Amino acid sequence: MQWKQMPLGPLQTNCYILWNTTNDCLVIDPGGEGEKLIQWLENHSLSPLAILLTHAHFDHIGAVDQMRDHFSIPVYVHEKEAQWLLDPSLNGSQLFMMGELIRLKPADYILTNEKNLKIGDFQLQLFETPGHSPGSISYYVQECGIVLAGDTLFMGSIGRSDLPGGNQKELLASIHDKLLTLPEDTTVLPGHGPETSIEAEMDSNPFLNGF
Repeated sequence: MQWKQMPLGPLQTNCYILWNTTNDCLVIDPGGEGEKLIQWLENHSLSPLAILLTHAHFDHIGAVDQMRDHFSIPVYVHEKEAQWLLDPSLNGSQLFMMGELIRLKPADYILTNEKNLKIGDFQLQLFETPGHSPGSISYYVQECGIVLAGDTLFMGSIGRSDLPGGNQKELLASIHDKLLTLPEDTTVLPGHGPETSIEAEMDSNPFLNGF
């Protein structure tokens, strides 16, 4: 399995594409610039099976409907943020986008609990990692040793918890109880910035001192 990081949208949010030997792929957090993303997928002859969201803030969902309509694929989101797709006051676009409100169609699949998620030949382990937002999810792909952590954990930092529904104590517990229990050589693919590893963040992340 291969993956690509593609920063997109107003905050250069990391969209990730995972694909396998049959050229099926998953798209995680298409935050904007839908035409650019569609063109890249078609240039590489990749066939998306689904859109997975780590959470539903505006900078992670901007190209969702464009992707969904173009490829006729379903969207997955956590139940606690299902309404965020429809409501600019919840997804943050009303506050941050200066008039560019994001109102999407409802998600096709509502994720409710931690589970193993199978989409085509892809196997992902779903972790509930709230704190940055109440419905934040991390997706662990054991086969290739990666965790798609959204805005929970970054290189040398952690997600902000001062937005509506955020909670720093919950965020630190999510990182400690879910992410730091993964193998230390697991690659962390964050929602913004460069990739890192569980080992590197355990050793040097100043926000995790004391864990």
